Amino acid sequence: MRKISMTNQIMLATILGIFIGVLFGENITEVKIIGDIFLRLIQMPIILLIMTAVIKAVGNLNPKDLGKLGTKTFSLFLVSSVIAAFFGVGFALWIKPGLNLNIPIPNETINSVANSSWSDMLLEFFPTNIVGSMAEGNMIQVILFSILFGLAISTNKKRETIQTVVKFIDELNQVIIQLVTLVMKLAPIGIFALMAGVTGEIGIEVLIPLTKFLLTFGIASLLFLLLWFIVVSIYTKISVFELVKKSWNVMLVAFTTTSSAITLPVAMDNAKRNLGISEKVTDLVLPLGLALNSNGLAMFLSISSITFSQIYNVETSFATIIQSILLCTLATLGTVVVPGGGLVALTVVVPALGFPLESVALLAGIDWFSGMFRTLLNVMGDTSTALVVAKSEGEINYDILRAD
Repeated sequence: MRKISMTNQIMLATILGIFIGVLFGENITEVKIIGDIFLRLIQMPIILLIMTAVIKAVGNLNPKDLGKLGTKTFSLFLVSSVIAAFFGVGFALWIKPGLNLNIPIPNETINSVANSSWSDMLLEFFPTNIVGSMAEGNMIQVILFSILFGLAISTNKKRETIQTVVKFIDELNQVIIQLVTLVMKLAPIGIFALMAGVTGEIGIEVLIPLTKFLLTFGIASLLFLLLWFIVVSIYTKISVFELVKKSWNVMLVAFTTTSSAITLPVAMDNAKRNLGISEKVTDLVLPLGLALNSNGLAMFLSISSITFSQIYNVETSFATIIQSILLCTLATLGTVVVPGGGLVALTVVVPALGFPLESVALLAGIDWFSGMFRTLLNVMGDTSTALVVAKSEGEINYDILRAD
């Protein structure tokens, strides 16, 4: 008998959870505690997961790459992710995937986010005690510290003792990834409990935002990708048609596997063989992008944040929108490739924006479908960045690019 994949297990658990929730109503709400335990188990290693991923990615850069090439790469990563997050917010405000689902949450939780001043928001980026930041789960401060820590490692690589630190961080990162992978094996049980509990509490209307959310994300993703390709095409003097044709295999692998890690070797080979990007640029930008560039995730998180504000009937001021965009963009810096990465990222952003953690369950049922668009944007964002950096450095071989 063929084993059911984890994706199918989660989808079945979601459908079954909704059915049981509708069937038993409020009598089944107590089962949600199992789902809450599952979410806490995911949250447990998040700080270490993000720290080790960011430190390792930045620390692996050679000192000579921290100059012009590194600056270009990081700038493009940041700009594309911010634009993607803005794009997501715009489409979520337009289509309103969470409209007409009003689930009240405590006002003090909302106000703690909404009433922050600009000066308070700016200061929140800088930690006074990183241990305290870790204990409080302050993602922005942890990510900033991790970037600086990685830079410190990169500029001191020649010291033998530094290699011990690098090896320890790398091994710790692998252990944390394995821990999250093990926890994600419980996802079908956790998602079933969450969906049954939430559906039993609020009714079948929990299904309403799911299709609208996926529609919002899908339209925003494809339009963003098209516009981004046009910009890259103009700068690199490569037609959009040629860019799509030469990258089609990578796009297909990304869309069908929903895994940036599985797609990375294909993308690197394609960048050298079909797009004519030099090995120097390919080997720096694409692996770094796997950890530090996630246009798809930035858009997914920003749409999610606006969707949840609509579901909970929370007013979205300009300040809170900017705060959401910044948080969603920075949260992508700690992205690592583990099963259920979208759900893991949501457990970081949702509490930081003042929404109940169980909100994650509302989007769990379509996580695999949204993962298709997330991965497509992530992978092609990395490839596009590599093209732009290579063009600026004269590292594109147009003979290879235009060969049949």
